[in-house]
Amino acid sequence: MKNSSYDDRQKNQDIIDAVSRRMTTKSDINASVLPRVVSCDQKYQCAIFTILDKHLALQRTDGEEIIIDRNIVVHPHGAIILLHDISDDENGCTRDRYLVEREYRVGPGAYVFGLAAGLVEPNEQPLDAAFREAQEETGVVIDRSDQDAYSIDYCGDYYASEGMTDECASVFIIHAKKWVQGDVHFDPDEYIETAWVSWDELTALPIQNASSQLAVRYEEIRRLRNGLPA
Repeated sequence: MKNSSYDDRQKNQDIIDAVSRRMTTKSDINASVLPRVVSCDQKYQCAIFTILDKHLALQRTDGEEIIIDRNIVVHPHGAIILLHDISDDENGCTRDRYLVEREYRVGPGAYVFGLAAGLVEPNEQPLDAAFREAQEETGVVIDRSDQDAYSIDYCGDYYASEGMTDECASVFIIHAKKWVQGDVHFDPDEYIETAWVSWDELTALPIQNASSQLAVRYEEIRRLRNGLPA
């Protein structure tokens, strides 16, 4: 998995600090101090998410506080996976195809195209969840002990909607050089179709999930940098 070096992280922090010093506000809010939670009341809970009503105290630069009210949907961390097959076919040629899914999504109220995805379980790392979900939803089994079997691009962690939920997804691209087709293991109420597609087909499909589309665009940049059709 690709990681930024210490120098890169320090450079980014220097930029963040420099931009922060240039930020202006008409309300004199001290953004270096996190808001104080005055109260937090649970309004709703279901199997996946919880809705909280929060009263928060923002600190002003003069030390006084301003109370604001916010509702938040508390949601488990997720993982999104773009599977890229670069194994050799029966003729010894390297495949170049991607795995997409189609299932009903209640948000748009339609059967939609997307990528393998799922929730990170308690005490599970997002990368472990990515491999687990990929296997459960698509049957693609990769021997993680074989470092020559795959490579990973970590695209980052991204929030679905910062203004209303803490839902965040870790986005990965798994380039699988060696893998086997195993059985799928859907949840009781999951009904998922899958298909391998070419790069041109992938980019033509109406994938509207923001984090999934981000993975596709990240892969587009990688292909361009490596002189591949994009």
